[in-house]
Amino acid sequence: MAASSLSSPAASRTPNLKSAPAPSPSPSTRRMAADAASAAAAVAAADSKARFEAYNRLQAAAVAFGEKLPIPEIVAIGGQSDGKSSLLEALLGFRFNVREVEMGTRRPLVLQMVHDPTALEPRCRFQEEDSEEYGSPMVMATAIADLIKQRTESHLRKIQAAVSSKPIVMRAEYAHCPNLTIIDTPGFVLKAKRGEPESTPDEIRSMVKSLATPPHRLVLFLQQSSVEWCSSIWLDTLKEIDPTFRRTMIVISKFDNRLKEFTERWEVDTFLSASGYLGDNIHPFFVALPKDRGTISNEEFRRQICQVDIDVLRHLRDNVKGGFNEEKYGSYIGFSCLRKYLESELQKRYKEATPATLALLEQRCTDVSMDLTRLDSKLQATSDVSQLRRSAMLHAASICTHLHALLDGAADPAPEIWGKTTEEEQMHSGIGSWPGINMPVKPANSSLKLYGGAAFERVMHEFRCATYSMECPQVSREKVANILLAHAGRGGSSRLTEAAAEIARAAARSWLAPLIDTACDRLAFVLQSLFDLAMERNRNKDAQYHQNVEDMDSYVGFLAALRCSYYKFVKELSKQCKQIVRHHLDSVTSPYSHICYDNDFLSGVGSVANSMSRFNHFTGVTSFDLADSGSALEEAQENLPPRDQQHMTPPNKGNESKEVLRESQLTVPETPSPDLPSDVHGGKKKDNGIPNDGGPRKRQARMAAYTNRNHHNSMIAADDMGSKSGSSYSTICAISAQYFAKMREVLIERNVPSALNSGFLTPCRERLFLALGFELFAVSDDKFMDMFVAPGAVDAIQNERQSLLKRQKILLSCLNEFKNISRAL
Repeated sequence: MAASSLSSPAASRTPNLKSAPAPSPSPSTRRMAADAASAAAAVAAADSKARFEAYNRLQAAAVAFGEKLPIPEIVAIGGQSDGKSSLLEALLGFRFNVREVEMGTRRPLVLQMVHDPTALEPRCRFQEEDSEEYGSPMVMATAIADLIKQRTESHLRKIQAAVSSKPIVMRAEYAHCPNLTIIDTPGFVLKAKRGEPESTPDEIRSMVKSLATPPHRLVLFLQQSSVEWCSSIWLDTLKEIDPTFRRTMIVISKFDNRLKEFTERWEVDTFLSASGYLGDNIHPFFVALPKDRGTISNEEFRRQICQVDIDVLRHLRDNVKGGFNEEKYGSYIGFSCLRKYLESELQKRYKEATPATLALLEQRCTDVSMDLTRLDSKLQATSDVSQLRRSAMLHAASICTHLHALLDGAADPAPEIWGKTTEEEQMHSGIGSWPGINMPVKPANSSLKLYGGAAFERVMHEFRCATYSMECPQVSREKVANILLAHAGRGGSSRLTEAAAEIARAAARSWLAPLIDTACDRLAFVLQSLFDLAMERNRNKDAQYHQNVEDMDSYVGFLAALRCSYYKFVKELSKQCKQIVRHHLDSVTSPYSHICYDNDFLSGVGSVANSMSRFNHFTGVTSFDLADSGSALEEAQENLPPRDQQHMTPPNKGNESKEVLRESQLTVPETPSPDLPSDVHGGKKKDNGIPNDGGPRKRQARMAAYTNRNHHNSMIAADDMGSKSGSSYSTICAISAQYFAKMREVLIERNVPSALNSGFLTPCRERLFLALGFELFAVSDDKFMDMFVAPGAVDAIQNERQSLLKRQKILLSCLNEFKNISRAL
């Protein structure tokens, strides 16, 4: 009783301890819940499909227009025969023999799979090459494979290569395929096939790496189950692409080939875990597909795929002792698991990338609009000739202004970057050493980087140094004899003097003329080099002051014409300067010039002239023997160069020296100041390094000592002339050297500097813009527009504009779709 009495309360209280059972929902409530769930699933599916379609269209536009858009994509990689093509066919839900297309592995294939419940038969369309349009639907599996092969062979033949990274895009709409996009890449190979270049394996590997490396792409890596992890050939390549496997999905294909090796549970679990090779958080998928390659229907193909998954799981459960860790690895075994994961992962990436894609599309649309505006401006400019003329004139005037500033002296742009040393000027101009000068000529500041007016003056100084380093060249006895004997036949009292002057004139014309031409060429190069500096100054000025002027940098034809006109102007100046300076040279070396006959000059020659006077009055000059007699007097003549030396050393102040001109002596001459007086008749020059013409005084003493040994009667005269016949050659050379030095001095100190300055610098300051304007702008409108619009350029701009309009339309359509998707998110 007690027990019963104890139990009865308990029994009586039992119903009170439990909650009251919930009332069962009514049929109408169940129907509403089911309808709501169905509606939510339908909305989710619609959103997913909308995102997928938007990305597919964006991907097609990116391929067509070469856009680099970070679209989430799956890139399938692996070795050849690792099962990539079979996996793609399984995902599509039908076979189209892509695995039989040998050349299909030499070009990427972008498969856009679209789940369309109304497409009971697969509809495949290929995107046209270099277009975003798709062709007509194709239903025959053989036709699909043939078209892939045909496009691959045609493209590779066109680019003369074994592989290409340009993809083929195929869109497949089918009721039994998921919403998925996969890029199938050429399989890795160890050795090229017969007939292919040896570099084909490296080219394939490089191309696949470039396709799989971008961080917005997922990597689907396939490897056969028969390959051990420790001996995987391509696993190292995968680590180069994605070292942490953060965006990699690993698929072990042909898993059924490995099943018969498993007998114990630990063997299966060890293989499925890939312990020690992939990391703890990396779980590969294990897939087996039908091996029957016979002709079967698409429905049978899909049934076989499902059956293989069932058979693999049954084998692991029934034929392996202890089975396997199904809770841990079950979701990674079978094709159906891989398909669901790929689709969900891609949709997840699509959703995450939508905001960034929207922002990128807005930026691209803005860029395309700016490009269209630029093209419209170009088209408008082709019709508004007057505005284009005005802009071109302003640009040319600005360049001329900067050229004037550079000639007057400027340090912008930086001379350290834009200037040139003397050696660099010689190298870049193609003008090496000065003609006739066998020793280096280094003017002052030769190591500094100069341009403009400073470089011009340095070249002028270098020209003076080079000229003063040259003495009257050695004249052969034959030439002296020809000139002297010809003058002897004319009669007169100054036959030897005239002969020496003629020798000096010929030497000055033949040796100074090349130096003058070289100086003009060097100065022209200095001026031509200023064009690039003027362009740089003009760009810097526009950027500094933000001037609202039309940008002329895009008009390459006009800039080229402006450069050519400036070069032509400088070249013409150089030609005129050569003519002017040559005229001065001809005047100085003319037989009618007073230089060789000034009393001051002749008195400076000293006893050499007195000695020659005796020769001039001797009637038997035609009997002189000018052959080389080895006379001691000849060796004592200072103006006679050593026989083994082709160029004389320049004379020095005071006593002359026979030492070779040192480098320090070459830099002594400087441009004389206009305020300092200079002796124009060959006197001493103390400040500019001009040779001292008082040197012959020492020779005068020697010649006098020599002639005093002779008597002045008629009987001794014959002996006197016989002894002097050997020294007449040296005497003429000495006088010729004096004449040459005087001609050189007058030419370099009086004529050349002013001629070159007025011939080069003055026209550049006063006539440059007029000359450029006359050549560039004083032409008809048609000829003027040829500088801005090349033949067919308007059509090219129109075609580019149409392409941009088409691109803008596609991008705006994608932008609107992504805006709608973003609002739905």
